[in-house]
Amino acid sequence: MAKLGRNMVLFFVVWVAAVASGGARGQGTRVGFYSRTCPRAEAIVRSVVQSHFSSDPSIAPGILRMHFHDCFVHGCDASILLDGPTSEKTAPPNRQLRGFDVVDDAKAQLEVACPGVVSCADILALAARDSVAVTNGPFWSVPTGRRDGRVSLASDAANLPAFNDSVAVQIRKYDEKGLNAQDLVALSGAHTIGTAACQLFRYRLGADPSLDAAFVPQLRALCPQNGDGARRVAMDTGSPNRFDANYYGNLRSGRGVLESDAVLWADAGTRGLVQRFLGIRGLAGLTFGVEFGRSMVKMGNVEVKSGAAGEIRTLCTAVN
Repeated sequence: MAKLGRNMVLFFVVWVAAVASGGARGQGTRVGFYSRTCPRAEAIVRSVVQSHFSSDPSIAPGILRMHFHDCFVHGCDASILLDGPTSEKTAPPNRQLRGFDVVDDAKAQLEVACPGVVSCADILALAARDSVAVTNGPFWSVPTGRRDGRVSLASDAANLPAFNDSVAVQIRKYDEKGLNAQDLVALSGAHTIGTAACQLFRYRLGADPSLDAAFVPQLRALCPQNGDGARRVAMDTGSPNRFDANYYGNLRSGRGVLESDAVLWADAGTRGLVQRFLGIRGLAGLTFGVEFGRSMVKMGNVEVKSGAAGEIRTLCTAVN
């Protein structure tokens, strides 16, 4: 009961924060969009996510990352889900994404319950929220009403935030989507349940002085120089399967696995935000769960399509 009470309080706080920032509505989306046309839509998506998570916990960070990659290319329009020899999912940053089957399963059930009503873009946004919730993270209200895009090109994924981006480059890429430095630091906190392929950080071992010297041997053991570059390693060394603020403590300790994470502590501006998430005395604190939910709502409203600008796909993998 104590845990349930905490989750309900956090849900209320995140909901209020989203409304206060204008995030409960944006570009045609609103909370409760399907309340009349498909009242069980959110419950169906949540059930599918929980079912898949129970057999494979790795789908939680996979779906969250998929939503992120979708929103940064042509907005949150499920273009990442489309099949094709040159579609977005074939781009190098997207080849390791997981969770497509979760979205497909949810769509299949929704087409039975409410044919032609719920978009794949909304399913992905809801599934991302539910993926955080199943890892003991916050639960926030997701504005819905997105329509699905019809264009998906691997070449358009070239400007996704990358593992070796500097702070300046990351801030520029976020700014182009209407997101700020605080959103960057908050959303990077998703790495608390994420993993990274050895090939994305192995070059730092022994060469990057910002890495904790005691941490390097651990990473080398997991990712030997001539080992499998595709092997994945947890990015949170303290509580890898729990959605919490431990990620920020890792940054302070020189244990940010990716270069794009480590620079958030090296840069004075973003370091201040990391310190606020850590609750450093003398600074105005930021509550990770609340701010993460707020930033997810903002990101989820990036360049959404509505009306004739999109469609409701019957299959998430193909345009109608």
